[in-house]
Amino acid sequence: MSTTDPSPAAGTRDWQAIEVEPDFQELRRRLRSFVFPVTGLFLGWYVLYVLLATYAAPFMSIKVLGNINLGLLLGLLQFVSTFAITAWYVKFADRRLDPLSSKIRQEIQGVDK
Repeated sequence: MSTTDPSPAAGTRDWQAIEVEPDFQELRRRLRSFVFPVTGLFLGWYVLYVLLATYAAPFMSIKVLGNINLGLLLGLLQFVSTFAITAWYVKFADRRLDPLSSKIRQEIQGVDK
């Protein structure tokens, strides 16, 4: 026999109440304070690369070492910056997000679980 009782005892959570908790709001603030600026910076860097490749061909074709030109180096730096941002985010999440999210999870699930 199933029940439609929406109480926490029935296994559901009041997610709207959790969402307005100060800890949850702080977690969202911390995440957004990292993600939005870094995303903007990376997209700006990517657009700059595309614009340089499109409109500054003489600049991008400057030889740096043998047949390696500035355009190739800047293109490779796109990959390097992606991995650097990923490593930076992991370190940031380990220090600033994970402890708070673990605390919130324990409060939601209870200490016994």
